[in-house]
Amino acid sequence: MDDIATNLRTIEDRIAAACRKVEQDPSSVRLLPVSKTMSTDKIMAAYDAGYRRFGENKVQEAHDKWERLSDVDGLEWAVIGHLQRNKARLVAQFASEFEALDSLRLAKELDKRLQAQGRRLDVLVQVNSSGEESKFGLAPEAVVGFARELAAFDALRVRGLMTLAVFSSEQTRVAQCFQRMVDVRERLRQADDVTVGEGWEELSMGMSGDFELAIEYGATVVRVGQAIFGARLDPNAYWPGAGEAAGG
Repeated sequence: MDDIATNLRTIEDRIAAACRKVEQDPSSVRLLPVSKTMSTDKIMAAYDAGYRRFGENKVQEAHDKWERLSDVDGLEWAVIGHLQRNKARLVAQFASEFEALDSLRLAKELDKRLQAQGRRLDVLVQVNSSGEESKFGLAPEAVVGFARELAAFDALRVRGLMTLAVFSSEQTRVAQCFQRMVDVRERLRQADDVTVGEGWEELSMGMSGDFELAIEYGATVVRVGQAIFGARLDPNAYWPGAGEAAGG
């Protein structure tokens, strides 16, 4: 598993170089290793390299891994994929972060489940910055109105925004998605009736193929999977029921 530690150092160096390009402190960008479909051995290799929070796309897979690794000190899980309301109880049980909040019905269900558990949860609002019908998330113009409603949910700590840019080799198209996220956050900051507080600082955007460009547009979280762990496994081979990708 030494290659995983090597890959992590390589990604860290690339993050630092991208930050220097825009005169940004590399410590302001958090690398979230995306471990979906990966074995617990690979997760522990990244853990041994210093990482404590891992991104998972499917809540059932994440919950299973949480149970298997429950005795590992300081290990945390970020659910980064679309969540159905009937799985909110699982997220409320174990997750430290949820990056795909996109409806008030889901916010209400999560808040109810978290209140019952006596827990709070860091959340990011997912935005469909590419306008693709295949992607989840709020339309950029809907985010401010959505944000106004979130103050009602005490168990949700709103930290910022998440997006999946268009998958394209044309950097201009990808950059347009990231710029839309910058614009959305600015509108949130300018809205007098949106509770800002400690929230809305995070911009989770950028994956294996575009995280350096995302950093140029102010990403504070980059979600990287295959560049760290290698090619993904068939999810059903290890995690029955596993299978939109939010980290790459």
